[in-house]
Amino acid sequence: MKMKGAKMFRSEVAKITRSRMRGWGRGPAIVRVPKPTKPSRARALGYKAKQGVVVVRVRVRKGGRRKPRPVRGRKPKRMGVTKFTPAKSLQWIAEERAARKYPNLEVLNSYRLGSDGKHEYFEVIMVDPHHPVVGSDPELSRIGLCGRGRVYRGLTMAGKKSRGLLRKRKGHP
Repeated sequence: MKMKGAKMFRSEVAKITRSRMRGWGRGPAIVRVPKPTKPSRARALGYKAKQGVVVVRVRVRKGGRRKPRPVRGRKPKRMGVTKFTPAKSLQWIAEERAARKYPNLEVLNSYRLGSDGKHEYFEVIMVDPHHPVVGSDPELSRIGLCGRGRVYRGLTMAGKKSRGLLRKRKGHP
């Protein structure tokens, strides 16, 4: 049975992404990349191929977080060790880690690349708010005006989603 058009293209892209992920898993957790892996997605989120705009790939470990087990008496039910879910999504955690690694840059947005059994991979679009090219761009210059640490205040798309601020769009339940 032959696959047609878009399905075949998607399976080929998935194969390439899987093979790339093997290499990403061996490398460092936070890496600056020369250009986005998914250019169309990056452009939709505000990426522009100009000076002062940087793309960073971040690897985050999948799964829930462990909470330290209380030392003194509690009912096992009240220990709060298992089924502990962090208030942040893995994408938001990835954005924060990228911001910590590059303190002179601001996080504009991010998108998911994929996941293997152990890790999730994201690309984070970062902007240098002090760069003259960014300052002269009307869409990117607003990043410099809002002050330091957009990601820490939950102003990126992942942060807004975790805080429950993104409204449902028309036609989506």
